[in-house]
Amino acid sequence: MADQYAQSGEDGRPTGIPVIRWEEPPEGPVVVLLDQTRLPAEEIELVCTDAPALVEAIRSLAVRGAPLLGIAGAYGVALAAARGFDVEEAAAALAGARPTAVNLAVGVRRAQAAHQAALARGGSQGQAAVAALAAARQLHREDAEASTRMAAHGLALLDELLPGGGHRILTHCNTGSLVSGGEGTAFAVALAAHRQGRLRRLWVDETRPLLQGARLTAYEAARNDMAYTLLTDNAAGSLFAAGEVDAVLIGADRIAADGSVANKVGSYPLAVLARYHHVPFIVVAPRTTVDLGTADGASIEVEQRPGFEVTEVTAPQVPVAGAGGGIVVAPLGTQAYNPAFDVTPPELVTAIVTEEGAVSPVTGEGLAELCARSRQVTIS
Repeated sequence: MADQYAQSGEDGRPTGIPVIRWEEPPEGPVVVLLDQTRLPAEEIELVCTDAPALVEAIRSLAVRGAPLLGIAGAYGVALAAARGFDVEEAAAALAGARPTAVNLAVGVRRAQAAHQAALARGGSQGQAAVAALAAARQLHREDAEASTRMAAHGLALLDELLPGGGHRILTHCNTGSLVSGGEGTAFAVALAAHRQGRLRRLWVDETRPLLQGARLTAYEAARNDMAYTLLTDNAAGSLFAAGEVDAVLIGADRIAADGSVANKVGSYPLAVLARYHHVPFIVVAPRTTVDLGTADGASIEVEQRPGFEVTEVTAPQVPVAGAGGGIVVAPLGTQAYNPAFDVTPPELVTAIVTEEGAVSPVTGEGLAELCARSRQVTIS
């Protein structure tokens, strides 16, 4: 069914709209999303009434960010079950909506497994739908808890590497509450430093071509009264050369078994710059982003996005002219190379921080040990 839009109140919401939630109006359950393509100009909610609508929201980046995609995928399965659609078909479509972010498939499988288990126990379709929703809500809670723990571990690592506070942190893309059930991943670490008076400056890469840094990270930094400065991606080198960066903090969409990190395109150049300038390069991501089934960076499927994201510029409430709905900035027929992600090899990563602690140096053995420890904690 077609999506419906519901705008926030005229005065906006001073503390922000929840990024994702489950609602049950009289006409049937829905998944409600904050449409991130409309930020920062407008806070508008997107109401998904079925799995195909949610798939389109994922592909269009209305909902995005590895941890949140997992949560959205789980709620999508629950939505299909609650509305009586084919759960297996919905799960397949959701899991394949974006190939690089492993959390999406993890969330889908978790709710799908709960649904299947309920049916295997002799439960009704209604009971199976309840089980899928419970799994999605549990994943949502767990991600919020993981966010808090990642922030604590990340700040402790920063203080260990950079004693004395006054941290000047460079971040790429968007890793705050807009991508999480809690306060985020890498951004949550910077926010924790800010709250404790130890953040001197947050450098925000604008993150081309879709400007997730300019539109979303700056939006979150401003809302939290953080000291931040926006820069174009290609200005980062001059910051490093001037000695203005103490650490780079990024998130991740998939971490391979050897410690290779897939993240928003532009992350790898920052890792190279950080290594040359002897600056820590730290990846912050939940345990669910570590994919031991993917052997190395070369095995990670990198999503290729439409060329119009590069050849056009989109902005809310601006007249459009291009095929992709944006303002044309390149000659008609221009071919564009537009990978959504790049892969940073483990030797360029100072540490990977998860809710279970930090891995440094980054090795396959260290990641395997962390994952084993995580499973033991879950079981106990």
